[in-house]
Amino acid sequence: MAATKTGVDIAAAMITHPTAAADWLLVAPVLLCMVGGATTLILRKNVRIQPLVGISLLALLVLTNLGLFAHVWQNGVVTMVMGQWLPPFGIAFTADALGVTLALIASIVGLLAGIYAAGSIAASERRYGFYPFLFMLLCGVSGAFLTGDIFNLYVWFEVLLISSFGLLVLGNTTLQIDGALKYALLNLIGTTLFLIATGLLYGLLGTLNMADIALKSRALGDSGPLLGISALYFLAFAMKAAAFPVNFWLPASYHTPRIVVSALFAGLLTKVGVYALLRVLVLLLPAGHNWMHGLITVVAIVTMLTGVLGALAQADVRRTIGYLVISGIGSMLAGIAVGSEVALTGAIMYAVHSILAMTALFLIFGITGKDRGTFNLRELGGMYRRAPLLSAATLILLFAAVGLPPFSGFWPKVLLVDGALAAGQGWLAGTILLASILTAITVGRIWIFAFWRGGPEGIADGTQGVETGPEAMPLQVPFTAWLPLAVLIAMIFWLGLQPEGLMQLAETGAHTLLDPTAYVQSVFGVTP
Repeated sequence: MAATKTGVDIAAAMITHPTAAADWLLVAPVLLCMVGGATTLILRKNVRIQPLVGISLLALLVLTNLGLFAHVWQNGVVTMVMGQWLPPFGIAFTADALGVTLALIASIVGLLAGIYAAGSIAASERRYGFYPFLFMLLCGVSGAFLTGDIFNLYVWFEVLLISSFGLLVLGNTTLQIDGALKYALLNLIGTTLFLIATGLLYGLLGTLNMADIALKSRALGDSGPLLGISALYFLAFAMKAAAFPVNFWLPASYHTPRIVVSALFAGLLTKVGVYALLRVLVLLLPAGHNWMHGLITVVAIVTMLTGVLGALAQADVRRTIGYLVISGIGSMLAGIAVGSEVALTGAIMYAVHSILAMTALFLIFGITGKDRGTFNLRELGGMYRRAPLLSAATLILLFAAVGLPPFSGFWPKVLLVDGALAAGQGWLAGTILLASILTAITVGRIWIFAFWRGGPEGIADGTQGVETGPEAMPLQVPFTAWLPLAVLIAMIFWLGLQPEGLMQLAETGAHTLLDPTAYVQSVFGVTP
């Protein structure tokens, strides 16, 4: 007897139509980073060609993210599910205004760091993995910004964490090993808490898909287990973002690696932690966010103040910038604490500003540090005479860090203060302004010590010292350093003078976090 075939209708479980060509852009940044990492690893022995290939692939990554950005801008939230499985079973990549904006900015910073490294990273350090580690770091960052699955957010955290270990110890000095141990300890604890919270969340809701979690958590309400899981997530991501009191690893480690690595870390890594707080606490677990409102507010205030006061107390300019990064994290947490659309818009805009400004500050002080052979403010000085253009560029970046107009940091702080006042939290708004005043004092001290005065400590200003010695020659800044700085400064200027585009993107991202309708509809194809 001939066997009879039984037809199986897979339409209820599987995607039966082909994926649209434009939707492949969702996974293209991650795939391109993997290809870039593998290619530069293969070329590790050819240290001349490797940077050219790496920079070319980084430029292609920026173009890919631009294409994805245009796709999301035109069509709203877009989703691609792996393996043809329908959500919530298939692993989803979901790009909304928040994720795609941060992914694009991260790729631009990665490209500029790759250019800067071509003139600052030694051939031996290229051979031992700078560019492969850079690509894997961007792979983890891109995946974190674009994933629609909470467990895969954990996976991408692991990818960027492992690659950051490699970048941190590149150079193999005692100081780097010491910084790496402190960095690794707190981040591994944070990652473990993240994994535990995700396991508990899966046990409670039976799903890992972010859109599905957003629906089921709202239906569950403010149950005790859900609030406890929210607290675990907050602690884990607060460690990643370097929020008080689990932030001591950042100033203890960010000053130890090569300066371009410090710039990457300051620009990107803590912002992935802030992004995770926005995505998980506001979009996925709003009941937990509301329950922890007071705690997040206190953490934001203390993070802002301890960060800027720590910066005032430092003599090493790299540690000073590290503490300024922490203070900026407090400002973003203030937006999350308030939780209104205006405040969240300010937090998202501030994240973009901080990525650009903190990266640029580390890069520009890498030039002065290399020239003087030190990052100690007491041993710097006289740079204004030797490099007036560099001094002016530094002053612009320091003003931007304060949040003065017409630079990119001004509008986010306006929105954060406005959101805090509208929510009746005047003391939170006052803390934001106080932190800005203290930041102005901090950066004024940096510029006076490093640029304005005549020379290192002990040399009289305007009489004799470095201006009469061999160091009186004009400082020659290589093109590989000037180009990234020029692009970053131009972006900081543009976002300060023309903030409407970024503000609209941030508003859309904040609205999607507060109202997940568009996010859920993109994943499931129906309105919840």
